[in-house]
Amino acid sequence: MLVHHLYSGGKDSSLAAWILTRLGYEVELVTISFGLLDNWRYARETAETLGFRHRVVYLPGEILENAAKMAIKDGHPNNAIQFIHERALEYVASMPEVERISDGTRRDDRVPLLDLPKARSLEDRFGVAYIRPLLGLGYKTIRELTERLFVVEIRESEQLKKADYEVELRHLLREKGIDPLTIFPKSHYQSRVLGWREQL
Repeated sequence: MLVHHLYSGGKDSSLAAWILTRLGYEVELVTISFGLLDNWRYARETAETLGFRHRVVYLPGEILENAAKMAIKDGHPNNAIQFIHERALEYVASMPEVERISDGTRRDDRVPLLDLPKARSLEDRFGVAYIRPLLGLGYKTIRELTERLFVVEIRESEQLKKADYEVELRHLLREKGIDPLTIFPKSHYQSRVLGWREQL
């Protein structure tokens, strides 16, 4: 049973991928790109280190453009990141070979996170199963598991080599002459998995 799992190379998406394998799924990691940058390579490096298959899926640039407009209008990135995540899930779910789709969203996430009606709508519209292995786990549990499983690099978002939606969104804002730190939090830490610490 193959699951296409949205993957940034961070601790949440890596933990979710590991849980899926423990549940007996075959996992293909999918990193979303808009083709502006090659930052997807950081997710590929992590995927290869962890022993997962990986692919890059390119979304239309209009999605990123619309997200940038949202972020500029709102003065914060929440709606923009949510918009990209929903479009990414829909795009991957619409691919003919996809029967199961997954992500690393957690119980305590505010953004990105599909509420129950949107999750059901995704499944109904595209005929897929939408699996969220971390949905019942809180921050403390996730931190304990990821610290035990992975070697993790944690840095301020602007300094971390990562492959999430935010990187290309920040890049596009810069191209438009807007300092991303006027929209994104000035001090926000994210993670990237570098390899296994141990396998449970």
